[in-house]
Amino acid sequence: MLSRRHVIGAAAAAAGAAVFFDPTKVMRFLEAAPKDAGKAQDEDFWSRIQRAFTVDRSVVNLNNGGVSPAPAWVQAAQKRHLDHANELPPHVLWREQQPRVEPVRRRFAKAWKTDPEEIAFTRNASESLQICQQGIDLQKGDEVLTTTQDYPRMLTTFDQRARREGIVVKKIKIPVPCEDENEIVKRFEAAITKKTKMILMCHMINLTGQVLPVGEVTRMARTYRIPVIVDGAHAFAHVDFNLEDLGCDYYGTSLHKWLSVPLGAGFLYVKRKNIPKIWPLFAEADKEDTDILKLNHTGTHPAHTDLAIANAIDFHNMIGGERKEARLRYIQNYWTDRARKMDHLIVNTPVERRRSCGIANVGIKGMEPTEMAERLLEEYKIWTVAINRGEVRGC
Repeated sequence: MLSRRHVIGAAAAAAGAAVFFDPTKVMRFLEAAPKDAGKAQDEDFWSRIQRAFTVDRSVVNLNNGGVSPAPAWVQAAQKRHLDHANELPPHVLWREQQPRVEPVRRRFAKAWKTDPEEIAFTRNASESLQICQQGIDLQKGDEVLTTTQDYPRMLTTFDQRARREGIVVKKIKIPVPCEDENEIVKRFEAAITKKTKMILMCHMINLTGQVLPVGEVTRMARTYRIPVIVDGAHAFAHVDFNLEDLGCDYYGTSLHKWLSVPLGAGFLYVKRKNIPKIWPLFAEADKEDTDILKLNHTGTHPAHTDLAIANAIDFHNMIGGERKEARLRYIQNYWTDRARKMDHLIVNTPVERRRSCGIANVGIKGMEPTEMAERLLEEYKIWTVAINRGEVRGC
């Protein structure tokens, strides 16, 4: 394993901020910081950012991708909205708060350079993606193409349709790690047949942190008139990109991951021409077939969480997407560069910088991932996720 000195050094870099914080001071600091401040190795800058969060400083949490902590400032905003709603729920929720979600949705679309009429807020990535997976018509014998490394919930969704409707689910394998993105495009294309009706792919694979070439796969699939659904759960607000640059037909993600919105927020992007092709998970009678909002009708909904998205966008924008990406990549490379030099370790994440960011996967030869995760937690108070799935073994 890494030496105790390296582990403790990394822990200090990740959790060395003061326990006490003042979110207002953090926000003032961000507003006043020069645009060139906060380079990836600027520990003074990033220690101030850490003080915006109320995280447990006794544990080094390396699973921020599961559910990220929300900054105290964003938590406070959500609580204010919730307290207000409880003063007179039917009036505040439906007459005051729900209408205020619409400007947030439009602001969100502007921030990631897309049409607000192509954006719907949901509760998480699973809901966003299943709206597409379950809502697009398929016939018996139709094929959907994905990978063995896609998220289990999404694979299970297609497997259920296979049992119920007789569709065919084809799963290609991606090398671990994969340094050649053209190889990924080739493997997708080689698996396409005349019966292929849909492609599902990750933007960033949660198992290894591998960033997939979404734009290249989308352009290839377009020549076959095959729509692409992108699982952006771990890429959105993690790597810096715009939705219009990807060119995909559908994109779903959780916002309580890398955007640091409080738990229970997600969004779905659907290219405008495809909106009429999707059946909502929950029947909607009051919206036109071409209205994106037909897809997020889930009954009484916690508007206080949706409203807090605006505050999370502020926090993200004040840091800057490019600056945030650079910092996350620097932290990952801080330990993976050392790990790659150790013969008893296996790093399952690409070396090429642009093919990964904050997430990485490492295994110890001869040790089960579960044992590795348990020892990291018990001996070093480092929280990781054990991965033991097919071609990926590590933490």
